[in-house]
Parts: sequence; C-alpha cells; structure tokens
Amino acid sequence: MKLRHIYTFIGLLLSFTAWAQVPSPAPAQQDGIVITGATLHIGNGNVVEQGAIAFENGKILYVGTLADMPVELAELVKVEAHGKHVYPGLILLNTFLGLEEISAVNPSKDFRELGTVNPEVRSIIAYNTDSHLTPTNRSNGVLVAQITPRGGLFPGTSSVVQLDAWNWEDAVVKMDEGIHLNWPFPYVGPRWWMGESQARENKSYQKNIEIIEQTLKEAKAYAAKSEVKEINLKLEALKGLFDGSKKLYINVDMAKDIIKSVQLVKELGVENVVLVGVKQGAYVSEFIKDHNIPCIVERTHSLPFGEDASVDSSYDLPNQLVDAGILVGLAHTGEIMGERNLAFGAGTAAAFGMEKEEALQLLTLNNAKILGIEDQMGSLEVGKDATLLISEGDLLDMRGNKVSKAYIQGRDLDLDNKHEMLYRKFKAKYEKKPLVN
Repeated sequence: MKLRHIYTFIGLLLSFTAWAQVPSPAPAQQDGIVITGATLHIGNGNVVEQGAIAFENGKILYVGTLADMPVELAELVKVEAHGKHVYPGLILLNTFLGLEEISAVNPSKDFRELGTVNPEVRSIIAYNTDSHLTPTNRSNGVLVAQITPRGGLFPGTSSVVQLDAWNWEDAVVKMDEGIHLNWPFPYVGPRWWMGESQARENKSYQKNIEIIEQTLKEAKAYAAKSEVKEINLKLEALKGLFDGSKKLYINVDMAKDIIKSVQLVKELGVENVVLVGVKQGAYVSEFIKDHNIPCIVERTHSLPFGEDASVDSSYDLPNQLVDAGILVGLAHTGEIMGERNLAFGAGTAAAFGMEKEEALQLLTLNNAKILGIEDQMGSLEVGKDATLLISEGDLLDMRGNKVSKAYIQGRDLDLDNKHEMLYRKFKAKYEKKPLVN
C-alpha cells in the first residue's frame, strides 16, 4: 500500500514538472540579426531615434540610425521594431536568485552557511540554473545577475552570471569577483512578544567589529607571505582584497557606520570598496565621494529609514548620490520574488528628479562598471556582447513595460515562464477554449 502511494506521488511530481518546465537555454547565434526602426536606449545616457542595431556571433556590429546603416548589414536577418524600444539587458546586483526557490521551504534555500566568518563560501557552485524564478526575471528585462550569499559577517563570495544557461559553469560571466561584508547594526529591533516597542542597543556590535578587524588583519598578514605551509581557506579567499583583484562589498546603512567601515578597511589596505544599502548615504555623500567609492542603492520602493527622514527619501536617494558625483548602481530588494521589478525602481528614481536615461544607466552601464564588466556589457556599443532586449513601450514604466524579445550574447531567448503558463491555463479555463502551450 505504501509503495503504491510512493509511485503515485512520483507520478504526480513528474507530471507537474513536465507541465511547468523551465525553458531550455537558447542555442548559439547562427545568423546575423539587425533590429530596425526602434528607439535605441544606449545605456550611457544617449538615445538614437529611428535606429538600427546589428549583431553577429554574439557581438554587436553596428549601433546608429537606420539611415546611416551600412548597406551590407541589410542582408542580415531583419527584426522590424518600429515604435518599439531597444535596451541593454538589465544587470541585477546583490541577489540570491538561483540560491532560493521557495522562501517557506528550508530545503530550497542555499544562500547561507553556519557561522559568521565564511569568505571562502562560493555562491556560484550553488547557483541553480533551473530555478523557476529566473525566467520571470528574464521576461522583465533582467538578463545578468550578481549572485551573492547571505548571513553572518562575511557571508562569502559573489559571482556574475548571465541568465540563460544549462549549468553554472556555462552561466559564469565573472567568477568570484567580490567578498561581502555585513557591517553590524548598532541597534536591534524590539521584541514584540515581550511587549517592547522600541529598538535597543546591540550588545554584540563592538565585538562584531573587532571580529571584522581581526579577520582582515590576519588576511593581510597571510596575503603578505610569499609561501604558506598550510592553506587557510578563509584567509586565502580574502587575499584578493589586498592586491585589488577582488572587491569588498560592505552592506551598511547608518551614516556613522559608513564612515567607520570605510576608514577601517582602508587603513588595513583593502583596495576596492563598494558600499551596499547606504540608506543614510546622502548625509555623508561628500565623504563617499572623497574616497571614490561606488554605491549600490537597494529597495527604492521602501519606507523612509529613520523617524527624521522625509517621506520620499528612499525614492530620492539615488538622485542625491548621483548629484554628489558618486558612481551609483541600483539593486532591488532583499525579497527574491520581487527582483523581477528591478526596472520599476529606476522608474521611481526618474520620477523623483533624475533624467529617464540617467535612471536607466543605474541598471546598465553603472552596474557593469561596479562589477568590472563594462567592456563586455552594460551598453549598446560596437564590440560588446549582444545582450539586449526589445520592449513594446517604456521599460521603466510598469504601464508600458512589455518585453517582447531578448537576447543574451546574441542568443534568442524563450521568454516563457511559469506566470505566463498559469495565465494561459486559467484564461483557457474561463474562456472555455482549448489550452495551447
């Protein structure tokens, strides 16, 4: 009896898996393609009306007006796009996409390890290319992502992937490019179950800073050795911070902690630093600018940070930092299900003082510069990867956003996803029409 139930369960599981299968990765580009007539949003602030963009073997050959397009490019496969918009593929920073599938199911989570100091943990080897969440991101313009672990003081190492691959080896764009540091927060939230309503002092705050300092000091001494008798995996992972080959991403929000964290790591000889979060970054923008540190702003769609913050402070923060002369990139949320709405965070920034093309740049060229992949992607320029998309309307506006085609390295993507499948399924049910997959 039990065996029969097991077989029944396996059969149901297989049938559901087949019904909602993640689309297979697209084959390599075979024929040259030219997209004609669209408005080209280059990703560096420039726009080309009535444009044309051609690419072959995964690389961009031409970007410019349709009128000036070389005659020989007319022989390529033509994609008519008059009235539509072409954008570089959006780059999602600081996400654990592919490391979690269902938030309420612990076995589907693979974004953190036990302990507080785990810089040797490599997120890339846990990255799941078959996640059902990945296609929903692709169909909204997100084509590249920085896969980042979570938890503890040093959660691990991030890598950059493109979102159309059979496995993590095929997905890699840049391997183990950065170490992440979660700077401790000086306060902890109220224990509501004990009737508390106010935050209280974090008694582990100073101790955690001492752990960070000691870890980096040991890593610096380890990196200075010409040879070691026994490899220390934790310190080995941190070596790149002292020769500039890896970036240190500091997750920090409070103004005082921004200053304190930067001063500490700079004194210890860390070369490349990126600040993540920076909710109070506008208060210390001059300090950030003087140290030439890029910032990744998260959760544009969030409540104000602190009682004295203005009601629109989260919306306006990217604009304030850009006005201060800081290189700013935009991430989305700490919530995996909302990452596909990345474009709309930039749209909100544009609604609060930033030029539309400048806001787009927060998701394209600026993010590419922060990751060190600007020579490969981030803008529509000759010689770069043909990682781009076509939208029926304004990509940054949820009323006009409708991605109808997308390419990664010239490969024509299947933009189907579980959301679309469920829409077709129930649309057919209530319209009494046969289901077409």
